[in-house]
Amino acid sequence: MKLLFSEQKSDYEHYQFPYAIWAVPEAGETPADIFNAGFLPSSRQLDRFYLCRQVRVNLAKFKVSSENRRILRKGDGINCQLVPRGRYNYTPERRDFFKTYADIKFGKDVMTFERLDALFSTPIISHLLVFTDAKTGAEVGVATLYVEGKELAYYYYAFYDLNYYARNLGMFMMTSAAALFAERGFRHLYLGTCYSNNALYKTQFAGAEFFNGVRWSSDMDELKFIIKHDKKEHHQHLLETEEYLNEFHAGDLRKLADASAFIARRE
Repeated sequence: MKLLFSEQKSDYEHYQFPYAIWAVPEAGETPADIFNAGFLPSSRQLDRFYLCRQVRVNLAKFKVSSENRRILRKGDGINCQLVPRGRYNYTPERRDFFKTYADIKFGKDVMTFERLDALFSTPIISHLLVFTDAKTGAEVGVATLYVEGKELAYYYYAFYDLNYYARNLGMFMMTSAAALFAERGFRHLYLGTCYSNNALYKTQFAGAEFFNGVRWSSDMDELKFIIKHDKKEHHQHLLETEEYLNEFHAGDLRKLADASAFIARRE
């Protein structure tokens, strides 16, 4: 992959010069290679990615916990089916359903019809998980996915009937996805970014790990430390913070650097 460094606001007084790091795939690379390096798509065409603090589940380590079982029981009677996008009929009724959900959850017209239509016509959606109430036959939820072989499933947007809120339908859908892809022998399920305590629900699966800027880490205390660190006013980069280095990396920046997969090479 080729890396691009896009400047963000600097703090010259404290020698902080931030960059957003983008990845552009090279010939022979697939999106799975880029995901594995810590990036998520910033283009629905899968031709540009951004480095971020994201969460995935190592499905080889996934086991249904007591909390997962509780969530799955609340969704008893709701069936789940993995459908290739080409076999999914994007009807006007479904389009309106998705738009109504988006308006309620994200804000009016944050996701316009045009944006929604583009979402369903680009490579970032290869499959959908379709959830149906077995009792009524009604389609009550859809999760959009990018699936590549058995290397990864990327759980992207989810839309569901908010009347099923009491049954924790949103969490049921994500838990069902983890169980389904683990059962089918997939390697990783990617769940998106985690920059606040509100996003920690993505870590409640055995095998959960997050990208810490250097490597994938399964230490959820480290993730919680970084989220808390974000909320404070400070003038140091995270890797300049002695408390962080001492608590999670034995105070040894060299060992942390040795763990990095990013190596600059001469052309």
